[in-house]
Amino acid sequence: MPELIVRSLGEQPYLETWEAMKTFTANRDETVADELWCLEHPGVYTQGQAGKAEHILAPGDIPVIQVDRGGQVTYHGPGQLVIYLMINLTRNRMGIRALVDEIEQAIVRTLAGLGVESAPRADAPGVYVDTSKIASLGLRVRRGCSFHGLALNVDMDMEPFRRINPCGYAGLAMCQVRDFVPEITLPEVQRRLVAQLVEGLGHSAVEFQQGW
Repeated sequence: MPELIVRSLGEQPYLETWEAMKTFTANRDETVADELWCLEHPGVYTQGQAGKAEHILAPGDIPVIQVDRGGQVTYHGPGQLVIYLMINLTRNRMGIRALVDEIEQAIVRTLAGLGVESAPRADAPGVYVDTSKIASLGLRVRRGCSFHGLALNVDMDMEPFRRINPCGYAGLAMCQVRDFVPEITLPEVQRRLVAQLVEGLGHSAVEFQQGW
């Protein structure tokens, strides 16, 4: 049995994916392998549990969805790599802080491999290139298992970020991988980041699947 299943899901609607995460987490037991879901979403704002309405400035026709992850408001759209991490933390003897650290470091290592220097910040989860945010994190733990995950800006329309205070920070500059590596593709970034996450999580038996 694989310890970890990595699914490439393409573009998926947000609400259905969120429901699938909750169902997966509610129904899993000790025999169920951990999973990484790699995908993109159509344009959507998601507001975390601590989110404040005043950080959504002018959403226009982009839907706003209240969700059960940590953090404030962020934007998802095509060209952004989203990876949801369904990890049995209890079985892996890992706390949520350790998982956050590992996700951030996997992103840092991935970007370093592309020649981009980045770092996390102690006061605001995520990964930054200088003062601009390139990746956001938001997680939830239920029954000892994580869901939700990371969003790395790769090659997307950045304008919707200007309609919010990203992650609750007014004027926070956002950037993407394409700003530094113009020829980059999302599948290549996904391949590199998945490899770093698999290494960091320490899983040896990994199965790759297209779709559900």
